Amino acid sequence: MLPVPEEFLPPFAVVEPRLRRFPFVFNVPHAGACYPQAFRAQSTLDTLTLRRAEDAFVDELFAAAADAGAPLMLARFPRAYLDLNREPLELDPKLFRDRLPPHANTQSAHVAGGLGTIPRIVADGCDIYAKKLEVAEALARIARLYEPYHAMLRQLLAGTARQFGAAILIDCHSMPSSAVAKAGVAGTDIVLGDRFGTSCSGDLTAFIEVGFQELGYRVVRNKPYAGGYITRCYGSPANGVHALQIELNRALYMDEMAIERDAVKMRHLSQDIAAVMTQCMTAFAATIEINRIAAE
Repeated sequence: MLPVPEEFLPPFAVVEPRLRRFPFVFNVPHAGACYPQAFRAQSTLDTLTLRRAEDAFVDELFAAAADAGAPLMLARFPRAYLDLNREPLELDPKLFRDRLPPHANTQSAHVAGGLGTIPRIVADGCDIYAKKLEVAEALARIARLYEPYHAMLRQLLAGTARQFGAAILIDCHSMPSSAVAKAGVAGTDIVLGDRFGTSCSGDLTAFIEVGFQELGYRVVRNKPYAGGYITRCYGSPANGVHALQIELNRALYMDEMAIERDAVKMRHLSQDIAAVMTQCMTAFAATIEINRIAAE
């Protein structure tokens, strides 16, 4: 069994603002772009193909969050190695040579598609591994990478809620342009996932939707992405924690085949994201403060 590569430790980075001004936390779980030799040696795929699973450069697109006054958390390891937007033990029996723990979730739609917590394939259907893995290796990845990441995310949200009276998680992702075409919403630029209104305030979703629309973007809700495990797990409006997933069409800012930035498009999209997010953070920070004063 190969240990977790040292290049993945620590498993995350948190970019803290000089001063926390807003009750927001930005999370980028799929932009990790470190592919150590130990991982590549296990795979049948070249690095470019492995990167097809990656939300490339999304951390850069949302980098202004910390400048504005909210923390930005990001994974250092790639999604092809471990997917943080899955349950802790959403594991595919086809990937392992020995028996999974009895409490593992082996029946989910993600597992059936080969895209569990330890993915078996990349998005275009190519098998990642040359040989089956030992379950102990999966458990090591979860213990050393997944669990510390989610522990820190919980800590950030709890601290934000204590400071401001509420917390708003923005979970930041990107999607292949082909995904929206297959889902029947071709031409969509941005998908907002709020678990069909259950993971965050409808006002929050609407504010961000209108903000992007006013800048000329085509925005839909919950199709084909309604929000994954992170949105479902952390979004609890009744308890003052809201979670919204944002999916950006990769054609807006990059060459999808070469996985290369388009510098002009990147700059333009980053500026628009910063504008919408700053307006949203300002508006909802004021709303939360008014509600807190009223409650007192």
